[in-house]
Amino acid sequence: MCYMNFHITYSITDDHIMTETAKSIDNYTPKSEFLKVMLERGFIHQCTDPEALDKRLMSEIIPAYIGFDCTASSLHVGSLVQIMMLRHLQKSGHKPIALMGGGTTKIGDPSGKDESRQILTYEKINENMEGIKSVFSRYLTFGEAPSDAIMPNNADWLDDLMYIDLLRTVGPHFTINRMLTFESVKTRLDRENPLTFLEFNYMILQAYDFLELQRREGCAMQMGGSDQWGNIINGVELNRRLDRKEVFGLTTPLITLASGAKMGKTATGAVWLNEDLCSSYDFWQFWRNTADADVGRFLALFTELPMDEVRRLEALEGQEINEAKKILANEATRMLHGEEAAKKAEETAKKAFEDRSLGAELPTVDVAKSDLEAGISVADLYVSAGLGSSKGEVRRLIKQGGAKLNDEKIADGEMNISLDHLNDQGNIKLSAGKKRHILIIPK
Repeated sequence: MCYMNFHITYSITDDHIMTETAKSIDNYTPKSEFLKVMLERGFIHQCTDPEALDKRLMSEIIPAYIGFDCTASSLHVGSLVQIMMLRHLQKSGHKPIALMGGGTTKIGDPSGKDESRQILTYEKINENMEGIKSVFSRYLTFGEAPSDAIMPNNADWLDDLMYIDLLRTVGPHFTINRMLTFESVKTRLDRENPLTFLEFNYMILQAYDFLELQRREGCAMQMGGSDQWGNIINGVELNRRLDRKEVFGLTTPLITLASGAKMGKTATGAVWLNEDLCSSYDFWQFWRNTADADVGRFLALFTELPMDEVRRLEALEGQEINEAKKILANEATRMLHGEEAAKKAEETAKKAFEDRSLGAELPTVDVAKSDLEAGISVADLYVSAGLGSSKGEVRRLIKQGGAKLNDEKIADGEMNISLDHLNDQGNIKLSAGKKRHILIIPK
């Protein structure tokens, strides 16, 4: 098993600027605890100067930041890679900075996007920020100690910027020629999709964030996903040019599923971190449904199990690999929702899938009692419950024998489901395959 995909940029001088290209180095052996963990567990894709960073990590407490824009009321599971990086940073004795993008969300990051983000009201951005904040206390320790985490908001400095002054101070260090070479810009232009001037400013403001955090908090490193490499390099260079400060950038690889799908997306939507949007049971079930090929990688990234144990679990075959998936689900759910929630989710799954009984914590969908009295077509009910994206998909599921009503196969794709189908608990249990179950609750 190898999780290493480590790259390094060429160092810069006063006469040269960093580029977005990086060369691979497979033989670098870090000495600092943080880089050792990052490398062994598969977190590192690119780093501006790992040897210099390694020395700094060995000699002092390094404040490092990751930015989180407030585009929704919760982060989804795809953000866990970055959150886990901050957690490992803190556990190795350094200071994590979870930067809230209250300012940059007003513009929208074009990185990895084919179209412009929806412009959110300031009120909605602040509302989203409050929803996002609560998750971090599950992973990080906040306080006043040198390695305690902090959570600044970039609106604190971006909202007060005098735009002309910003252009005069920062603008000369960015050339349009170079900005046009960044992947976030090239992709949009190559596909002939509009890139607004508003979005074009995003990379400048993110670089300015790094400069402000370096000045305010002594921040020496920005981390993020691989799609942020160009933005991070801009910040590294701006710090060098304006303040003559050596700072660093580190990115993670793009995390995709073995199927090629983007991490954090399922057939029924995003896997959110806030429990009001994704129950602890659904969160547990997401990890339990991990493909065999992803188990080892996800155990390394999303749990803190020792790597010897990760390798042992990854090597399991056949039905035994399911035990590794349960451990993954338990560890990931415990970290976010707590020990009790993880145990309850596992017990609910056992009842639903192994004992064939109803678990009290299965996800539920409320349906008007009057609608059930009249009868609802099975296809409509499955789509409403999120167990199918279309009526055609539901009918195919029924034809293939994968749809069940109260644990009994549904044979008629045109049947209506009514109050006559209530089970002893007063609910209706719908199943799609062996792993997806919903309780219909008449209201």
